[in-house]
Amino acid sequence: MLFFYRLTVNFIFLISPIIIIYRIFKKKEDPKRFLEKIGKFDKKNTNSNLIWFHGSSVGEILSIVPLIEKLEKRKNIKKILITSNTLSSAKVIKKLKLKKTFHQFFPLDAEFIVEKFLNHWKPKAVFLIESEIWPNMIIKIKEKKIPLILLNARITKKSFKKWSKVLSFAKKIFNEFDLCLGQNNKTCNYLKILGAKNIKKIGNLKFSQSRSELKNKQNTKIKKILKNKKIIFSAISTHKGEELFCGKVHANLKKKYKNIISIIIPRHVHRAHEIKQELNANGLRVHLHTSNKTINSKTDIYLVDTFGETKSFLKLSKIAFMGKSIYAKGGQNPLEAARLGNRIIHGPNIENFIEVYDFLKKQEISTKIKSYKGLENLVFKFDRKKNYSQQIIKKLSYIGNQILINNEKEINKYC
Repeated sequence: MLFFYRLTVNFIFLISPIIIIYRIFKKKEDPKRFLEKIGKFDKKNTNSNLIWFHGSSVGEILSIVPLIEKLEKRKNIKKILITSNTLSSAKVIKKLKLKKTFHQFFPLDAEFIVEKFLNHWKPKAVFLIESEIWPNMIIKIKEKKIPLILLNARITKKSFKKWSKVLSFAKKIFNEFDLCLGQNNKTCNYLKILGAKNIKKIGNLKFSQSRSELKNKQNTKIKKILKNKKIIFSAISTHKGEELFCGKVHANLKKKYKNIISIIIPRHVHRAHEIKQELNANGLRVHLHTSNKTINSKTDIYLVDTFGETKSFLKLSKIAFMGKSIYAKGGQNPLEAARLGNRIIHGPNIENFIEVYDFLKKQEISTKIKSYKGLENLVFKFDRKKNYSQQIIKKLSYIGNQILINNEKEINKYC
């Protein structure tokens, strides 16, 4: 199995120029930094005490920021390398005010590129976040006897089924981890079957909050743009069809409220103009965030077409509808929205985060709907509750802090 995997990766390397040109054209790749993915580095490594964290995209990277902030205070840690796969995550990391931490794009998982990457950075310890399993990288890390930790581990039912089809290969890979810190019981059980050792259930790091999140109350610029409009609800990480779904809800709520606006933040911001046209065609006035203009009194929907600003809008909102839960399947992680004091509403398709939603439901923070009428009724109901946001923030802040402390305690053994 490893032979065929390596053959596939090497083939991808051969056609990588075509893939990269296409991705640059689609604005999914940085034209100045794409060479990092094939082992070209614009930064020198002058520190032997470097630790490395890798996460796929924005959500995974943001989940470790509170932990990074704590590690930056340690004198024995000179540099912290964060790698990711997406352009959006690179932009988010650039905005973080971290002193010892810098970003590179994760390299293609080809043996010779991996070897070059590890020889250049020489990490003291490696932390892969959630479900970032790259066979060649993992094998090479252990050949060099570098401690390897699966941090905030999450294995979905879908990915478990895929690994189960190549179980002997999976066991070879998962057995290489020195420590696996699982988010929940289901993940821990899956990891055990897949051959991992030293597994500990420790909770989801996305419950924890960074210093910047705690300090920065609200974005005054956004408040100014929105003028005196009342944000009735926010729709987060929406997928195709869900924008119109939320648009219909807003249209009905306009009959009950005056001067309201709904925020829509699509999962893929490159769809923004397509979404705007669809909502316009259904009689809704849409304002694009990048237009840099003040909204007018007739604006219905504020459409966010930039990366990394979800948090700013969630701080102004009190109710959040989580996308990828009505028409698309899997759901989105609701923890950031909940942490910032939002009452969570979601559709039935949340299988990738079922334990998180179950927990929030028990805390009376999350509710499921099946139709746009259901969403409309809940928004109207929850909007009338006073001081509920602060109760949510206080409750989840305590839980998040305990998870952060426990994670730090575990990884201190390796760095």
